[in-house]
Amino acid sequence: MNWGAYSALFGLATFKFMFAAFPGPALNISFIETYISIVLGGTLSSAVFYFASDYFMLKTNQKRKRKINQLILDGKEIPFKPKFTRVNKFIIFCKHKFGMYAICFWAPFFLSVPLGSIVVAKFYGKLKYTFLYVFFGMIINASLTTFLAYVIF
Repeated sequence: MNWGAYSALFGLATFKFMFAAFPGPALNISFIETYISIVLGGTLSSAVFYFASDYFMLKTNQKRKRKINQLILDGKEIPFKPKFTRVNKFIIFCKHKFGMYAICFWAPFFLSVPLGSIVVAKFYGKLKYTFLYVFFGMIINASLTTFLAYVIF
């Protein structure tokens, strides 16, 4: 048992799931060990950030309001910050073009797991089975990336 390799893959999968399987062959662990390590890491991270996303969004809004109020009290000009950036445009385009299932499957994969889980929770957090779709996306994406890491590369 190579606990160092398992924890390395687990830790990598908690943040950047897309590349987590590729060190597996170099660490000399089997396909199934790599698969289980990255599924557990990605699922734990997505669960934490999906269910804590309300807290993170609340704290971000409070911090933004505090900063604006402090600028008003100091008599300084409030800087204009565009809210509709290129990344936001792309996320909205994907939401309208591909729908809920694609966002749940691919947002934690292509973005980072924490950011993707928060995006999914922001758009579809009120729906009942959204996290289940994220979980199935983790399983499917882990099988694809592990297959690529062991068979093709």
